[in-house]
Amino acid sequence: MNQIIKNIEDAQLKESVQEFNVGDTVKVYAKVKEGNRERTQVFEGTVLKRQNGGIKETFTVRKTSNGIGVEKTWPLHSPIVEKIEVVRCGKVRRAKLNYLRQRVGKAAKVKELVK
Repeated sequence: MNQIIKNIEDAQLKESVQEFNVGDTVKVYAKVKEGNRERTQVFEGTVLKRQNGGIKETFTVRKTSNGIGVEKTWPLHSPIVEKIEVVRCGKVRRAKLNYLRQRVGKAAKVKELVK
C-alpha cells in the first residue's frame, strides 16, 4: 500500500523546480482564477521557511505591502505555482526566519550573499 502511494506522489512532482533557500528574495508567479478567466499574479518577498519534503513541501514568503506584513504559504509542487524566480540570495544562519515578523523597515532586511 505504501509503495502505491509513493508511486502516485512521484508522478505528481514537478520536474524542474528553481533552487532557492531561506532568506532569498523570490518572485512567485501564481495562477489566479477570477470567474472564468485565469491570470498570473506575482508575489515578491523574502522566504521565511521551507517545510517538509517531497510532494508535501511548502514554503512561506513574506512581503510588506502599504506598511502591513503579508505572508503566503504555497505548496512547492502545486500546479497553481507557475514558476519561482530568485531575485536576491540572502545570507542567513537559520532555517526559519520568524524573527523578521517583529521587525520593521531596514531592520527587516536580510543581508545579500555575495558570491
